[in-house]
Order: sequence, then C-alpha cells, then structure tokens
Amino acid sequence: MTVIDPMIKPVAYIDGQAINILSPVDAIARVRGHLRSGRGFTFDTLNLDHLVKRRKDAAFRAAYARATFVSADGAPVAAMARKQAPSLRRTTGADLLRPLCGVAMHESVRVALFGSMQEVLADASVRLRAENPGLDIVFAQSPPFGFEPSSNQADAYGAQIAASGARLCFLCLGAPKQEIFADRMTRRYPEIGFVSVGAAVDYVVRRQIRAPHAAQMLGLEWLWRLCCDPKRLAWRYVECAALVAQILIERRPMNRGTP
Repeated sequence: MTVIDPMIKPVAYIDGQAINILSPVDAIARVRGHLRSGRGFTFDTLNLDHLVKRRKDAAFRAAYARATFVSADGAPVAAMARKQAPSLRRTTGADLLRPLCGVAMHESVRVALFGSMQEVLADASVRLRAENPGLDIVFAQSPPFGFEPSSNQADAYGAQIAASGARLCFLCLGAPKQEIFADRMTRRYPEIGFVSVGAAVDYVVRRQIRAPHAAQMLGLEWLWRLCCDPKRLAWRYVECAALVAQILIERRPMNRGTP
C-alpha cells in the first residue's frame, strides 16, 4: 500500500495507489497552505497511463508512494475513485498550472518551469505573466533530449532551480520522468513544491489543443487525444484498457462483500 502525507487522509485507492485530492479547489487550497507555511511537496496527477507504468517501473511506483498530493487525472481513474469518494472530481495538470500561477502571484512565491521545449517555455512565461501581473518566473529551462531524472545532470538542474529562489516548480517532462525528478529533488530541497503538469504549458501556448469542454465533461478527452495523435497513443490506450479490465476483475470479490 502507498504511503503519502499522513496528515492528509486518502479518499480513495486505485490499484493500491492512494488519492488524497478531491477536486481542483481542494488542490489549490492544499498547495496554498503548503506555500504559506514554507513546506515543499510533490503533486502527481494519476491517470491510466501512470497506473500502467507504475506496475512496471519500481522507481516510478516509489515516487508515487512518497507523493504529498495525488489527484485523479484521467476520467476512468476518477470514475473508479468516485465509487469510494462520490464527491471526487478530476484534477489534471492542465487544471492546475494557471490557477497555481495565480496563487504564486498573490503569495509572492517565485516560480520555475522545467521541461518541454525552450521556445514553449519562453512563450508560456510571457502569457502566464500577462495573465498574472507580478508573477515572478525566475527559472525556465528545457533539458536536452535523453534527460534522465536520476542523473548527475538532473541533480545539477535541481541545484539551479533551488539557487533561483523558486519555491514552486512546474514540471513538464512527462511521466515517469517528472514524478521521479520531483521525488528526488523534494528530498534535497524540502522547501520547494514540485507539481507535475505534463503538457500543460503546451496548452497555454496552443502548441497542443485540449479537448473541447463538452468532451472533457463526458470523459472523452482520451478520444480527442487519440484522434490527434493515433500513432503515439493507440498502443498506450490498449494497455490502459487492459489494465482497467484487470483492476475491475481483481476488485470484483471485494465488491461482493470481501473486506
């Protein structure tokens, strides 16, 4: 079973992974509280692809086990979690980036962006500052291709992030790199909060277009993404569908009354 912040009671468990964030509003309040008290954290957003990777990758699984905050990102994960916590709502990296930049602005917290592509980070920085006048983005860096989150190079980037004075760092490296990097760095720099947001900066600059709101509400964002990038995502979604079936089969005895 996973071990996350004991002060925050899990609301659901999916495939052994604890979820302790109920909604975007809950997420923003939790992060604001940590920033005000000077406590660092890691924030992971759980989707089916992460569950697949979590079963295969021990380092990824360990990073999730130590995460301070875990939300339900993908619609199927949220649907399964609502069986245990009916009020739970999806909370994705894309849901968090802009609101948390607003929190950082109001709390005078310096911000770092790490991952993606340099031109994307530059454009995103301009837009996020325009949306949040006074937002202090003190670090924006894209690592080279082949970046490894447990390498000496990763440690050097972590040192640069800490030296910049940033206390809130958005990671745009994709899974499992961003979660493993966050887990490694928060143990070295416990005053910094690391939020894994994936492609959120790409949505800010419209390098990628997020699914229409109606598709999101219907839980069909995955279908939108599949249509946009079928070669990359088709096999991933086959693995995800197989895992959902496996989880439901494994949970069936419990649903019939087995404790």
